[in-house]
Amino acid sequence: MPAPAAPGPRPLFPLRSVVLGAFVPSFVFDVGVGAMLPVVAPTATSLGAGVAVAGVVASLLAVGQILADLPAGALAARLGDRAAMLVAGAVATVAFAGAALAPHLATLALAVLAVGAAAAVFNLARHSYLTEVTPPLQRARVLSTLAGVHRIGQFVGPFAGALAIQLGGVHAVYWLGAAAAVAATVTVAVVRDDDGTPVGARSRTAAASAGAASGDLGRPTLRSVLRDHRRLFTTLGIACLLVGAVRGARQTVIPLWGVHLGLDPAVASLVVGVAGGVDMLLFYPAGKVMDRWGRLWIGVPSMLLMGVALVWLPFTHDAVTLGAAAVVLGLGNGMGSGVLMTLGSDASPDRGRAQFLGLWRVLQDTGMAVGPLIVSAGAALGSLAAGVWAAGALAPTAAGALLRWVPRWTVHANRTTRRRAGLG
Repeated sequence: MPAPAAPGPRPLFPLRSVVLGAFVPSFVFDVGVGAMLPVVAPTATSLGAGVAVAGVVASLLAVGQILADLPAGALAARLGDRAAMLVAGAVATVAFAGAALAPHLATLALAVLAVGAAAAVFNLARHSYLTEVTPPLQRARVLSTLAGVHRIGQFVGPFAGALAIQLGGVHAVYWLGAAAAVAATVTVAVVRDDDGTPVGARSRTAAASAGAASGDLGRPTLRSVLRDHRRLFTTLGIACLLVGAVRGARQTVIPLWGVHLGLDPAVASLVVGVAGGVDMLLFYPAGKVMDRWGRLWIGVPSMLLMGVALVWLPFTHDAVTLGAAAVVLGLGNGMGSGVLMTLGSDASPDRGRAQFLGLWRVLQDTGMAVGPLIVSAGAALGSLAAGVWAAGALAPTAAGALLRWVPRWTVHANRTTRRRAGLG
């Protein structure tokens, strides 16, 4: 009787556990969020808000994400990644419906805040899950692809939202978001892994096994994880915050400089769209470089290229030159696709991983919120160019922080650290 064939190499993107279990629901969820983003401020003004208040309401999505990052880690650790995604999908569905039916500004604000919180839980759970199931030597390609899926979903979302507006008005966008959240939740609920178990259902068992193996059966807490890794969070974590700030500024500078130049809103939107399209081109090559040569080979060039684009941007004087700077900025950001998630996964412990990643995402999302504030502060003080240049100065600082601290916390930093760890 012939011996059974040896199992082949594990595919990079297993259909059930990765594609259907993480990429598809993430894309669908992000389409709903992306569709909502452009209509929050107009909805707020229709409910009686002024321009400034409408801007605050629109910012509550990011506020909700930051506020929920830590609870998201605790929830994923307690319930498991799959259950956390199911809870997040249900909350997002209710929140989108609440925004569609909001009779008052306060109701809309709470709904937007809840969507942000649900997105934080969903993002954290899928990040933790993919870290758990992906071999370290394939991790960057999987996580950079996840980042690319997020970008594509956010890119497609506004176009889907525009179609919804044409068919049913502004409130139809929120119903589109609710439908997307339902579809993402159902996908997570019904997909089974190759062994027949629900995708993401084994994370609690894996964490418990790690605790038993270490001889510690107590449940890790956010406080204990922060205490055990406080040195990492005050070094590599600062690099994460700086990278997030540069990326956050990128989302603000192009439309603001377009207004400064007096460009037609349609032209400015086209420039933003082109930059977003370029941003989506490099996610897989970025992951491949990180998996083959190390994280620094992507993280540092990405920050330096974005710094060059930000310094150049205030010298642009029309749509063509602004578009050129925006393309370089998009290339730099796309080059770094998935680098923060990968660094967080590299540094995360087997036990307490979800709590660790929750703390990591607080730093990342806080940086994303700080970047636009730096640009806006320059504008408020009378010089938008100074605000853009201040954001640009953060980029080489972030690159220096990565060079200083990444090798200390992950063997995947570059070829040298890999060789020393026996990873080739």
